[in-house]
Amino acid sequence: MEKRVAVLPGDGIGPEVIESAVKVLEVIGRRFEHTFEMNYGAIGGTAIDTCNNPLPEETVALCEASDAVLLGAVGGPKWDQNPSALRPEKGLLAIRKHFDLFANLRPVKAVPSLLHASPLKEKVAKNVDMLIVRELTGGLYFGEPSRHTEKSAVDTLVYTREEIERIVEKSFELARLRKSKVASVDKANVLESSKLWREVVEEKKKAYPDIEVEHMLVDSTAMKLITNPGAFDVIVTENMFGDILSDEASVITGSLGVLPSASIRADGFGLYEPVHGSAPEIAGLGLANPAAAILSAAMMLRYSFGMNEEAAVIEEAVNTVFEDGFFTADLVEPGKRVLSTKEWTEKVIDEIDTQFVSNSIMFSYV
Repeated sequence: MEKRVAVLPGDGIGPEVIESAVKVLEVIGRRFEHTFEMNYGAIGGTAIDTCNNPLPEETVALCEASDAVLLGAVGGPKWDQNPSALRPEKGLLAIRKHFDLFANLRPVKAVPSLLHASPLKEKVAKNVDMLIVRELTGGLYFGEPSRHTEKSAVDTLVYTREEIERIVEKSFELARLRKSKVASVDKANVLESSKLWREVVEEKKKAYPDIEVEHMLVDSTAMKLITNPGAFDVIVTENMFGDILSDEASVITGSLGVLPSASIRADGFGLYEPVHGSAPEIAGLGLANPAAAILSAAMMLRYSFGMNEEAAVIEEAVNTVFEDGFFTADLVEPGKRVLSTKEWTEKVIDEIDTQFVSNSIMFSYV
């Protein structure tokens, strides 16, 4: 099978972790006889420096001609003083909006060998396995901001019924593949947009009688994510709430460096990126954790290409490398050896090759 991937390394550690993800995809392609055509483009600060645009037209055209997008990270202090239109993050918002990538999927799953890095007690964090489904193209981030005076400013939060319906339906469909539990998060005791959100959820759940639905306010959800995160299966919520809650949930694993994400639309086209930022302070030092980028590539295989077996091979390899005690600097315990970005990636590639050889030997005896 041949697939075209638009590769947007971005800023900071983005190019390093994306290089790792591409290497892993190349191994998967070789082992499973797929062809991944990688074409590179610019986004974020790098694009501002070269094109004076955080999302150049050339990058948009490249993505339009591709089956999926693999992105590193954007941003950094170098561009903090830029005017709003020339901020790296504008490129990320623009690409989500242009391609109508309305559903952001962020899995958060505890890895036993990483629990030492979690700020939560092991008994609280050990059973965590949740999926946060965040609406990505509406709400406050896409409103109409205005600055009336030096002392006042306004941002508008708008949601249509259609926008809410499609993200809620997506969360129910994904819940069916998991434990069939959905926590719908809003602020319906205050916000009119949240009241509409809750109304839509009540209407939509009638078509999914197998799904257990719970309405939760965002503040109590934030508390429960820390006190009892294992109680959640799928969380669905609007844009800003999802942004905040998913970042809060990310600390459960002990490092942003292990969390992937997907931003998808109805036809399966998607943008895949690690949850972590550009971390410019360690860029070029070989200290970046490539796990999130590699796992994002696995999500791309699963959600955009339907390659579930290939995705599972990558995920198993990453978990095995962790279980074998190999860590990058963000996760290593005192006294343990720190692996560089490239060294850790090679461990994952070796594990994939080992899995493939072992499975081939087993198959020959069947």
